[in-house]
Amino acid sequence: KVGWYNAVLQPAFHLSYPDDTLAFVVLSTPSMFDKALKPFVKKERLKIIRDPVDQCVSYHLSRVKERFPDQRMDVMFDYEMLPSRKPKFLAQTAAHVAGAAYYYQRKDVKLDPWGKKKIFGVCIHPKYGGWFAIRGLLLFPDIQVPFLEQRAPVDCVSTEEKRIELLEQFNFHWQDCRYRDIIEVKERYSEEQKAYFATPPAERFRLLGLSQ
Repeated sequence: KVGWYNAVLQPAFHLSYPDDTLAFVVLSTPSMFDKALKPFVKKERLKIIRDPVDQCVSYHLSRVKERFPDQRMDVMFDYEMLPSRKPKFLAQTAAHVAGAAYYYQRKDVKLDPWGKKKIFGVCIHPKYGGWFAIRGLLLFPDIQVPFLEQRAPVDCVSTEEKRIELLEQFNFHWQDCRYRDIIEVKERYSEEQKAYFATPPAERFRLLGLSQ
């Protein structure tokens, strides 16, 4: 429910919908690369492509919208910004309140070892660890769900030691992807997918066989 999200954020970040409004957080799993992105790029080869992943997600969520022709559905993407340069929604917070993935933050560590350093939080999925992404938010303004029960996300990094290790790896060594394996995972990105996301955005077209 939108109210769960708004309840944990400052008013500046609130979504302007009634508290009982139904919303869905959209995640992409490791298989998205082969099952969605590559077929999308192959199909759209002759058209203008800016960011292949963003456009692929947009395409698939527009197809979801088509399945509900009689229902108002608002879509927000993880990369969209407001004119103020704030994100349209805070993806990791949304995933946490929806019970999809646990958002580990500095406040989840009792004995903080970082002093004045800026420490960013990160979501971990109980099945995929850090090998997933939060792609969007689907909101249904006309559907109110006052009796929907909130489920807490799975706290899969439950020890103080592991949480410190996770935040250390994410903030200071994120390029080596070790933070993604902080728990035992069921599925990871393929080597091809890892190479794609490790490549600077401007050079990714070549990996997909595209000219920019």
